Amino acid sequence: MFFNSIDFAIFLPIVFILYWFVANKNLKLQNFLIVVASYIFYGWWDWRFLSLILFSTIVDYSIGRMLQTEEKQTKRKVLLWTSILVNLGFLGFFKYYNFFLDNFITVFSFFGSEIKANSLNIILPVGISFYTFQTLSYTIDVYKRKLEPTKDFIAFSAFVSFFPQLVAGPIERAKHLLPQFYKSRKFDYTLAVDGMRQILWGLFKKIVIADNCAEYANQIFNNSADMNGSTLVLGALFFTFQIYGDFSGYSDIAIGTSRLFGFDLMKNFNFPYFSRDIAEFWRRWHISLSTWFRDYLYIPLGGSRGGTWMKVRNTFVIFIVSGFWHGANWTFIVWGALNAIYFLPLMLTKNNRNNIDIVAQGKNFPNIREFSAILLTFSLTVFAWIFFRANNINHALSYISEIFSSSLFSIPKFDGIGSALIIIFLVVIFTLVEWKGRAGEFAIAQLGLKWKRPIRYLMYYTIIIAIFWFGGKEQQFIYFQF
Repeated sequence: MFFNSIDFAIFLPIVFILYWFVANKNLKLQNFLIVVASYIFYGWWDWRFLSLILFSTIVDYSIGRMLQTEEKQTKRKVLLWTSILVNLGFLGFFKYYNFFLDNFITVFSFFGSEIKANSLNIILPVGISFYTFQTLSYTIDVYKRKLEPTKDFIAFSAFVSFFPQLVAGPIERAKHLLPQFYKSRKFDYTLAVDGMRQILWGLFKKIVIADNCAEYANQIFNNSADMNGSTLVLGALFFTFQIYGDFSGYSDIAIGTSRLFGFDLMKNFNFPYFSRDIAEFWRRWHISLSTWFRDYLYIPLGGSRGGTWMKVRNTFVIFIVSGFWHGANWTFIVWGALNAIYFLPLMLTKNNRNNIDIVAQGKNFPNIREFSAILLTFSLTVFAWIFFRANNINHALSYISEIFSSSLFSIPKFDGIGSALIIIFLVVIFTLVEWKGRAGEFAIAQLGLKWKRPIRYLMYYTIIIAIFWFGGKEQQFIYFQF
């Protein structure tokens, strides 16, 4: 079920009414309703994969209970690795089996040995990368004695399957989300209104910005051999705003929906395209994933402690694994490695924590130095996105080589360029609104709150009209494939 579908528009108010008007006096009933609603939400896509979520839930709940009573460190490690192998085993099979098989065959063919092996027609379960990491965080934290294991199976099931963030995050930590299922929840009108504003802005990002940019990004990338350099630059820019509007839009809708039910989810995007260096970008982009890798991979490996070699190794490991998490393709690995190369000079010169405040805080415009830093960081990010979007490495290299040819100075040409100018104008307006609201939880969190009600409502209705007016073909969220 997509957030931007009629199905969800019917589903959400039904669950909301049942939650607040039928189950409002019974916490366990509320949690059970969330579990049922979440399974319906996920099963709407393919009910067969509900068994994976249920099995993962049972395994990690059971291991958590066993860790509570087990004192022998050897047995505790066995329990931990059981959880890790079960969860990553499912993820590895469904997501990476064919990738490793194909590369295994290629390596042996290179050395003159022919291996006959057939790839499998495997359907990737939606959101498996997200809920796998979420359940793993629970088991790891219980193992490290940072979290008391739960005895409430219904609450744990609701934590694992919570429908607003089940299929594309934010990847919540058990320490943050699970305790919220233990506490009585009362309807908060102010919180709900704020949630609706965030849902509205998320839908605008997804439907108006991401989906429209996707049409032109797909056209240009799919026909890149026929495009000149300047058109390919536009294609990369379209994809840059597509992936941000799509993924941060989903996060906004997820966080806003959670607020309707009295839950608080972590902020997943913090205006990353206004970053002044790559280190700042990664503190602001897909925060739930980057902090997950930091806490459960980077720091256990030694983090930035130790000698230069260890710092370089750990940086490449975390970025390459992050790239590989996104998909079974060498393009994602190169994308991750490229970001590691961007990041390393900052870390090695101890400049990776320079920009931790809000850019141009309290000002309408950045100064020349800030603007130059933002532009450079944005340009590096756009370049890296080419590998992320390309079909394969050769496609990415040919795409880039054409950009850096004399055709870069030609006039962009592609079908529908006139209509694309309207979308470019909308992207500019969108960027200005994001800049104006960069200090808030989301762009329009504070925008218009001090205006007179008719003017404020005019802004909201303008956004709603834009969503319907520019809503073209329904596009699947990009991160559903990860």
